[in-house]
Amino acid sequence: MGLLTVIRHAQASFGAANYDQLSPLGHRQSEALGAAMKAQGVAWPDRVFVGEQVRHRETFDGVARAYGADVEPEVHPGLNEFDFGGLLEAHEKSESLPERTTGDRAAHFRQLKATVLAWQRDEISSPPETFAAFVGRVQDALEAARGADSVMMFSSGGAISQMIRLVLNAPADQQILLQLQMKNCAVNRFVQGRNATYLHGFNETPHIDALNASEMLTYS
Repeated sequence: MGLLTVIRHAQASFGAANYDQLSPLGHRQSEALGAAMKAQGVAWPDRVFVGEQVRHRETFDGVARAYGADVEPEVHPGLNEFDFGGLLEAHEKSESLPERTTGDRAAHFRQLKATVLAWQRDEISSPPETFAAFVGRVQDALEAARGADSVMMFSSGGAISQMIRLVLNAPADQQILLQLQMKNCAVNRFVQGRNATYLHGFNETPHIDALNASEMLTYS
């Protein structure tokens, strides 16, 4: 049996011109996770993968630095997040939607949910990526973890929640519901057998305790 650990990126720069970089808090979260893993005796994995987003690599860098691991990760495009901005633009062209908001977290996540559900139902014309293609590349990332005793991956909430949905054989609409629950720098674990993969842990935050929760617990 192999252990696959999939970590959501730490807090990115929500509302900034460039979302795809960690915030100052995000850097602290990633280092806190690496330190917690080291303190708890978690063994460094045999292989490490990151997606192509900057926030994936920066989260890996913080975790590895605090843990004391000097390794170079492999890059797998299956771990990339779906293009929500592109999907929203295509959704707006497909039907009349309210004017998008910037900086309002609640409105942003309402738009995200509505757009992803429409995408899953093939109701968005000319999306930047079809939902079927997204599912396929996430499945490829899951398969890339096979053959090693332990693998760690750094990704985003959409791709990770899709992994979980596939492993649980849940309906497609469960992906966005899982995604909206996922905390920054959260740890998700799978056990991979010869013929099946099982969910072993969801949305865990070992770097958060009662003393630092007010700062470290974030969702966006």
